[in-house]
Formats: sequence, structure tokens, C-alpha cells
Amino acid sequence: MSSSRWDKTPVVKSGTMPEIASRWDQPDTQQINRTVAPPTGMGMLGTPMATPLLDASQSAMLVTPGPLSPRRAAIEQVMRARWEREMDERNRPLSDDELDAMLPATGYKILPPPEDYVPLMTPARRLTSTPSLASSALVASSLDVYRMPARVEGLPMEVSSEYEGISVQPEDKQLFAKLLRPVDDESILTPEDQKEREVLGLLLKIKSGTPQQRRTSLRIITEKAHEFGAAVIFDNLLQMMKSPTLDDQERHLLVKVLNRVLFKLDDAVRPYVHKILMVTEPLLIDEDFYARIEGREAIANVAKAAGLATMIAEMRPDIDNPDDYMRNTTARAFAVVGVALGVNSLLPFLKAVCLSKRSWHARHTGIKIVQQIAILQGCGILPHLTVFVKTIEKGLEDREHPIRTQTALSLAALAEAAAPYGFASFTSVLRPLVSGTAKEKGKTLAAYLKCLGFILPLADEKEAEALAKLILPVLRKEFATPDNEMKKIVLKVAQQMIQTNGVTAETVREKLFPDFMRYFWVPRMAIERRSASQLVDTTVDVAAKIGGADVLTQIVLFMKDPSEAFRKMTCETIDKIVAARGMKDVDDRLEHLIVDGLLFCLSEMQSNDVGSLSGNAAASSTSFGASRLSTNNVVLNCIGTVATKLGARFHEHIPKIVGAIYWRLNNKDARVRQQAADLVSKVASVVVECGEEQVLLQISAALNESLGEEFPEVLGSILGALKSIVNVVGIQRMNPPISDLLPRLTPILRNRHEKVAENCIDLVGRIAERGAEYVSPREWMRICFELLDMLKAPKKGIRRAATNTFGFIARAVDPHEVLTALLKNLRVQERTNRVCTTIAIAIVADQCQPFTVLPALMNEYKMPELNVQNGVLKSLSFMFEYIGEMAKDYVYAITTLLENALTDRDLVHRQTAAAALKHLSLGVTGLGKEDAITHLFNCLWPNIFETSPHVIQAVFDAIDGCRVCLGPLRILQYTLQGLFHPARKVRDVYWRIFNMIYMGHQDALVPAYPIIPDTSSHIYCRPELELLF
Repeated sequence: MSSSRWDKTPVVKSGTMPEIASRWDQPDTQQINRTVAPPTGMGMLGTPMATPLLDASQSAMLVTPGPLSPRRAAIEQVMRARWEREMDERNRPLSDDELDAMLPATGYKILPPPEDYVPLMTPARRLTSTPSLASSALVASSLDVYRMPARVEGLPMEVSSEYEGISVQPEDKQLFAKLLRPVDDESILTPEDQKEREVLGLLLKIKSGTPQQRRTSLRIITEKAHEFGAAVIFDNLLQMMKSPTLDDQERHLLVKVLNRVLFKLDDAVRPYVHKILMVTEPLLIDEDFYARIEGREAIANVAKAAGLATMIAEMRPDIDNPDDYMRNTTARAFAVVGVALGVNSLLPFLKAVCLSKRSWHARHTGIKIVQQIAILQGCGILPHLTVFVKTIEKGLEDREHPIRTQTALSLAALAEAAAPYGFASFTSVLRPLVSGTAKEKGKTLAAYLKCLGFILPLADEKEAEALAKLILPVLRKEFATPDNEMKKIVLKVAQQMIQTNGVTAETVREKLFPDFMRYFWVPRMAIERRSASQLVDTTVDVAAKIGGADVLTQIVLFMKDPSEAFRKMTCETIDKIVAARGMKDVDDRLEHLIVDGLLFCLSEMQSNDVGSLSGNAAASSTSFGASRLSTNNVVLNCIGTVATKLGARFHEHIPKIVGAIYWRLNNKDARVRQQAADLVSKVASVVVECGEEQVLLQISAALNESLGEEFPEVLGSILGALKSIVNVVGIQRMNPPISDLLPRLTPILRNRHEKVAENCIDLVGRIAERGAEYVSPREWMRICFELLDMLKAPKKGIRRAATNTFGFIARAVDPHEVLTALLKNLRVQERTNRVCTTIAIAIVADQCQPFTVLPALMNEYKMPELNVQNGVLKSLSFMFEYIGEMAKDYVYAITTLLENALTDRDLVHRQTAAAALKHLSLGVTGLGKEDAITHLFNCLWPNIFETSPHVIQAVFDAIDGCRVCLGPLRILQYTLQGLFHPARKVRDVYWRIFNMIYMGHQDALVPAYPIIPDTSSHIYCRPELELLF
């Protein structure tokens, strides 16, 4: 063996095995495919590349590792390519200029490389883990993708990654290659190339541009769809929609482009129907609900543009496809087409497919189409129900069990869509369904039971009773099945049977209830939330049929089960049964068992659901405040429901509840303290009903001592408990006195936690409403200034509570002082604060009569400041909305102000004044103030040609309000003058107003119609007697 030089690449001859010993700088050439394909296309580095083709043996070795979805795998592949590109850039060879800068100019000589030297391009060296057999084959087959070709004619080596300021992602460079290629003079391009570049630019702006660029580009590509042509648009658009790296937003935008282009191109889309369906059909089975909606809209638009014949011709080959995925998507697409173009037009084709003898796959697809049509159309299936049942009923006797299963599922979908009508249409399939339940097993039996379960509620009482007796033995036998899916179906059928009027309470109690409790009320059913919810609902229906006491006696012992999820499910069931049925049929023993079980659940939550709170207070709002719908909430709700329904009978259990509350209020765990405060809120009203007000007063004193609570979630619950006690005990008997309690609440108003702020403001408002005299006016004004900051809270409930409290405080003290504070707040720059201030002013007017507020508002309007004037107008708008008919006394006083605002140059002035006029006109309807409203309407009418969306909407709302006040005939007189104007934009406005009048007062327009005289051939006169009969 001849000696080799260090700088020569070793070559292994075919048919020989490599030596065992190898050097670190020698690649494993057995694993590297040295075949170089002609470099065409675009590589990951923005350079032309060739996509390697895999033969059958290589394709078989490509196994997707792990449970990654195709989209996720594609994204990871792109990220890996970016990382490799970055490594290539960092580890590239040094250029001659860089070497000259690093090394001295003398003492070195540049040697030429050997003539037979070939540089190594081994991406396999960059593997970070031991490759498997499949991955080694993938790497070996894809090495040529990343090789740097010398040059491709007609395409530069470096391609720009931006177009008009929009960056193009590396994975999109191949899609927009023609757009990114620099062109010095576009006039040398062919017209088709120019159109393609323009379409690509518009699509790039829609996909990755700013919102303004998207809107503009979407409008341009829609308006010029015919000019571009279907070929240019669909060739590029559909290629982009096939990209596996599309996110939800990009897919939504591209589907919107597709829908608008389809509407414009109409029948020109027929040559591209198959390609469009290839892109849109997978959306019908997407996990995302909105993606499925978009897919349906796209296919419906394609069907309307191309026609039924074209759609059938394109989708017909996939009806008998052996692949279940293709048949599933095809059936869903056919259902969308049928609903879009009318079921009647598709029925002949469906009948032929469902009776096909050539392939059972075709029959299966046809029956599935019926199922999907029923799901999409709902009750609209009723006119075609009998025809559909006749079309697919023979599938129940088919020798292929998938056909029988799908037929039963389709019949179930038809029955569900037709409920509560259509039992007569299913009489022909009852016998094969009932007989099939005795012969079928597994999924087919589940489908048969599901179908019978949906048909059963459609029958009358006698037929339902007879049908229930036939399927009850099979149902009881399947109660014991270990299959979870079968259990869900059996439980659903049992619920439907129980809800049917024809099934008697004795039948349920003797034949169904024992096995139901034995096989379904087990801890395993509480693991999955969906199954647990269905079991709870079914148990509530059983209680409604046979009585709540019988069911409660069976499940009350489960409240002491070791499983927390099972206890939670039991408490939720008891809560719903007691809320629906009450506790009248519950004896003393069962009552004690229920209360003891609830206390046991409450105590067990200390270690399970109520964990220790450590760390800072800020963590509390994100940890247990945002936890799941916990057992804590379920148990507390159950205690509150049971206590409310027991009423005075709950008296003997109060010591136990109070003892639990005191023990928890003094607990070092913050969650346990919160639990105690929430429990007080649940039982406060019942404690007073039992005559134990003194107990609540003692608890309120303990809660008052806890107002220094560190954790905001707990503090919010304490404030809620105090509010409940104030509601039931009253202000006069409150302990501690209100004069001592309110000063402690004022600093808490500064707390920005949502739960604390809302409960604290509600409590202060309740005190102001019922016991304002116990607090000095100065303290109330101090609270007013604290509430001003709450008007800009992000939560709507806090803002609503603050504005309501302003009204109570204004009624308690001098409203002019409160109004002064509010009017000063109109000068701030923050819009949210100003809007809430205007609402507070309106509430003050509602609580303290408008005459206390209106003079100050009209005086404030004189100030030449836009924010203040707009705030005054918005206050008037809210005030007229709240006071209603009281506005009749203030119409003439406010007319000049509104006249000035409706004729102001500022758009916002006119918009807000129009809103005020709307509420004013609605409030004074029928009260004899039509002269003032007519005058203001004359000032409003010139604004009908405004182009701002907010302004024109406010103007039309005001016109609608004036229509109610003045009558439709008065508004019609204004409208007739422009209905036939020569300018289209003028006509559109007037016809919109006319349509609004017509929709609101269609009958009242009859007197305005012209009288048409009779002619020799037509009689237009209708006597009153003829109209009557």
C-alpha cells in the first residue's frame, strides 16, 4: 500500500472494507454519498441548491423520531439549519486578506494546494449525538443539500433577505426567490414575470407586513384578481399555503386572500379546484376550531365559484380511496359542498354512492357524508330526514362492519340534529338496530347504542317505554365494560333514557339505579374531568327522576373517600342535587351525614388542596389565586347550598361551622385563613335566619382584627365576608361600629390587587348607602379622592363599583362637593380616567336629581378646552341614559348647548353630541317635546355624510333615536330627497337611512306610500273589508 500525503483526501474503493484504525481527520467515506446532483433551486444559505431525491430504500428508513407533529418537525429542522448556518459562518476558512492582516508580510510563503486535493464538506461531523440507522441514512442522503455550488447561470450567489423593508424568513426564501432577485430594469421582463413579481410582493406584504400594508395589499390583490389571472395567483398562493412552517396568523391571512380571490375570479378557478382542495381539506380536521371554520368557508366559496359538477368530478376519485384519512377529508368536503350548494342537488349523487356495489370504501364515504351534513346543518336537515334515512338504512345490514358502524353513527347524527322531531322517519331502522345490539360487539355495538340513545328522546311515551325495555338489558350488561370509550357512550345513553318521559321512576329505581351506582360511582371515574362531569349530570337526572334522598343516601359516604378528586365530584353532585331538589325529603340522619361529610372534606383540604404559602405577598396572586377550580371552591359552594336549603334546620350545625371558622382564622397558613373568610360569606345569611346574629357580630370583630392581612387574596376574602355580614346584620348593629371600621378601610382603597379593590369599594358603597350618617362628611370626601384613582382600574368590575359608590357618597354628603372633585378630574389627559369620571357624574345626577349637576356641567362647558367639553357632553349622554323620562324637564335648558356641539368643527364634539341626542330623544318619547328634538335633528342631519366610522355610527344611532321620538314619517320626509340622487355615494347614505326606517317601522310607513289609481287592467284599491278577511 503506497504512502499517502497528509493533504490528500483518502478514497475508499467500492467493494473494499475500510480499515479499523482511522485517523481523526479522515471522514467515514462509506456513509457519505459523493454523487453531486445538478445544483438547481435555493439552499438554506440563500444559494442555489439541488433537492436530493430518495429512492425507495432510503425513504423506508426515514422514521420520524418521537411523537412530533409534521409542523413541529419542520420548524425544528429549520431551526437546526439556522444553527448550522451560523456554525458554518463562524468556522469558515480564513481569506487571504485576513491571513495577511494576521501574519507578518515577510518570512512566510504561500504554497499552492495539490492538484488532486478535494476540500471536505462533511456536515455529518456536526452531529451532536450518536445517529441511528434511519438518521444516518437521512444525513447521508441530504449531504448534497448543503454543498456550496460554484455558480448557477442567471441567479446571483447572494440573495437579499429583505423586500421593501420586510424581512424574509430563511424558510420563505425559496418561495419568494423571484421577488428577491435584483432586477435593474423591470421593463425587460415579460408581462407574466412582472405580474408574478407584483403578486409575490403583495403576498409577502399580506403575510409578513404591517397591518396597514396587509389591508392595502389585500384590497389590491382582490381588485386586480382578473388582471393578474388565476394561474399567477394560485400558483404562488397555494405554494405558500403548503408550507409546513406557517403559523396560525399567517394561515388565517392566506385563507382570507383565497376567499376574496375566489369571489372575484368566479368560474375561472375551475382548473385549480383540485389544488385548492389539496390545501384546504386538511383544515377540516385541524385541532384548532377556527382553522376548521376557515377550511369550511374556503371550500364553500370554491363550490360556489366552480359549481357542483366540477366539485364532484375533482373529488370523485378520493371517495373509494383505501386511505381512511383521504376518505375522511373527502367526506367532510362533500358535506360542506352540499350545505353550500343545497342538499337537494347532492342527493342523487349520494344515493348512488351509498348503494355502490363496486367498493365498500365508497359506501362508507357516502354514509359519512350524510353524517357530516347532519352535523353542519343541524335542524335544517328535517326536510330531507326521511330521504337520508332511506338512503343509508341498508348499511345496517352490510357485511362490512365499518359500514355498519358508520351507518349507526350517521343515524345518531341525524337524530341529534332533528331532535325533538322526526321519530317517524327512524321507524324503519329500529328493528335492525335493536337486533344488532344482541349480535354486535366493540365499536359497532357502541355505535348502535349511541344511535338508539339519540332516537329514544324523539319517541312519545308509549314507544319510548317499549324501546327502553328492549335496550335496557344490553345497557346493564355493558355497565361493567372496562373500555373507557364504551363507558362514556353507555353513560350518555343511560342519561338520555332517564330524561325520557316514557321511562318510569320505578324502572329507573329497580333496574337501572343499582347497577349504575355499582359500576360508575368508583374513584376511577373522577380522574378525567369530562367523564366526571357527565357522571355528575347523569346522577342529577337520576335524582330528578327517583328523588334526591335516595341518591344522596347512596353517595354521601363517598365524601370520606381517600381520593380527593372523588370527594370533589361527590360534593359537586350533592351541591347540584340539593340546589335543584331541596332538602325537604332528607331525614335527620342523612342531614347529619351530609354536614359531617362536608366538614371532613373541609378539614382534609388543609393538607391537600390548601398548601402552605411561603414567600412574598406578590406570589399569592399568581399561585393559588390562579389555581384550578379547586376542591376548596366546590366544598364551600356545597356548604353554602346545603345551609341555604336547610334554613332553620341548620341551627344545630352552627357551632360546628363556627368552630371551624375560628380555628381557620387563626391558622398560620394563608390559604386556610382565606378558606375561613369564604366560608363566612357562604353561611352568613343562614346564621341570621337561625337567630344567631350575635355569633356573626363576634366573627365580624375577629375579621376586623384581620384587616392587616399580608396576602391580598386572603384580604379580599376577609373584605367579602365583612360585606356579607353588613348585608344581613345591618349598619346599626355592626361590630365594630361603622365609625371605627370605615377609617380602617380607607388605606386599603390604595391596594391595587383586583379582588381587594373590588370588595373594598363594594363594602364602602354599602356603608354609604345604608349608614352614611355614622361617618363624618370629611371622611367621605377623603374616600372620594381615593376613589378617583380607581376610575382608571383595568378591571371593569372595579370601575363599575367605584362609579356606583360615587353616587351613594354624593347622596350621603353635599353633591356639589363631590361634583367639584369630579369636574376637576375632567382636565386630566388620560382618557380612561375621564370616561369613568363622566359615568360617575351621571350616577351622581341619577342619585341626587339632575338639577344638582346640570348647572355645573353647563358652566363647565364654557371652558375652551376640548377634553373638558367632550367630558361634559359624554356626561350628558350617560346622564340622559340613566335618568330616562326625567329628561323632559331639562330638554329646553340643554337645547342650545347640544346645538352648539352638533355644529362644532371638532369631529369628537359632534360624535358625543349625537350620542347625547340619541339618549335624550329616547327618554322624552311621547312626552310632547318633539319641537326641541326636531330642532336638534335639523342640526344633526348634515352629519350623515361623515366618513369617520365612529362618527357616522353615532350619527345613525341618533337618527334611529329620533325616529322613535318623532315617528318614521317625519324622518322619511328628510330621506326621500336623496334616494334618487345622481351621485352613488349620496344615494348609498340615504338608502341606508331608508332601510333603517323600514326595518324599525315597516307598518307605520303605509300612510306614506302613494295612492295608485286603478287602470283598465289592474285594480290597486283594496277595501277595508277585504283587508280584514
